[in-house]
Amino acid sequence: MPQLNGKTAIVTGAGSGFGAGIARLYAQEGAKVVLADINLDAAQGVAADIGDQATAIKTDIAVRADMDAAVQHCLDTFGSLNIIVNNAAITHKNQPMLDVDEDTFDRVFSINVKSMYHMAQAVVPVMRKQGGGAIINIGSTAGIRPRPGLTWYNASKGAVNLLSKSMAVELAPDNIRVNAICPVMGVTGMFELFMGLPDTPENRQKFISTIPLGRFSTAEDIARAAVFLGSDASEFITGVEFPVDGGRTI
Repeated sequence: MPQLNGKTAIVTGAGSGFGAGIARLYAQEGAKVVLADINLDAAQGVAADIGDQATAIKTDIAVRADMDAAVQHCLDTFGSLNIIVNNAAITHKNQPMLDVDEDTFDRVFSINVKSMYHMAQAVVPVMRKQGGGAIINIGSTAGIRPRPGLTWYNASKGAVNLLSKSMAVELAPDNIRVNAICPVMGVTGMFELFMGLPDTPENRQKFISTIPLGRFSTAEDIARAAVFLGSDASEFITGVEFPVDGGRTI
């Protein structure tokens, strides 16, 4: 039987990268999925590939009204909300910490951290009313073993990792599980920003050399972890900071 049969989910940033991979595998595992992305065309394209189990909505996760609308869209379309995967995020270019301007800092924290506040306000009351649910926040190895040059991004993901644990403790009496998946760098739209270097085989190798299993993460790696943490197989797992990193944080 599919691992997510009968469940409904919202995946943010689902128009590309890890989010698209998660949405696709969720559907393959039986879930009905709302693809929430600020790039509606991209989200609609992925949803069309998935089929009737998926729908797309334009969502700026830094805006509370957009998060409310995504949740309402899920309830109106599928009747329930069992899982939310908070995947959408941004970074700043890998550079000295003092070179990051204040507007960029504010944008990183608005999208990566304040969005979690908006999400909780929109989602937790629904899950409480239903008697439970699963919240999966995409943190990062950057919040566990930070690389230089990404200081403010690292801090934002450190916040995501920690707030996931705090939410898990507070929401456990409501049967709402909260876990963080912490990917190592993957070849997504933010890849070159993370490196802060041209995307050449030589520069890739510098980063791969820090990952014991010898490769970058893939959307499939993250999606498989997200399926497990959203499924009933993980019903006794909450507050976990789950590195999907090929050994990077050892």
